[in-house]
Amino acid sequence: MTNYLIPFKTLLSNIELIINCLDIEWGVIKMVIYHKTNLKHSSLPDEEFMSSEQIEYFRSKLISWKESILKESKETIEDMQTDTRNIPDITDRASEETDRALELRTRDRQRKLISKIDSALRRIEDGTYGFCEETGDPISFRRLDARPIATLTLEAQERHERRERVHREK
Repeated sequence: MTNYLIPFKTLLSNIELIINCLDIEWGVIKMVIYHKTNLKHSSLPDEEFMSSEQIEYFRSKLISWKESILKESKETIEDMQTDTRNIPDITDRASEETDRALELRTRDRQRKLISKIDSALRRIEDGTYGFCEETGDPISFRRLDARPIATLTLEAQERHERRERVHREK
């Protein structure tokens, strides 16, 4: 599978062109086709892989994601503290305990996610963000935009998952 690199400026210009296409009333079908065909551009020679605008975009995305998770966690803690009640019916109590356990598992997963977000923010600071930890190749902007905590290119991630699957089957 080809890992396309989409320069940030090129992506922004694609978005501007798409908006202009909508203004001209090209219609949604032509707009989507135009957008898909223009995503195959690789890095432009005069454009570095991670410019300061791109770094700032990902930094703000990571920070807002972290703040959102922390806010949800705080609300969960407050809800759990206020919702401590004695439920006489055993079935209702079991249902409530199951809901609490599920909520706590979700919060634990989010706690691990926060550590990955912090790790990504540290990589931004030390200049290694956006590069594969295994190969050193740039991670595509589409992948980083979809999963800003990604540390591997799509190909490296697929290899890693295949190795894990093989080790699990043995």
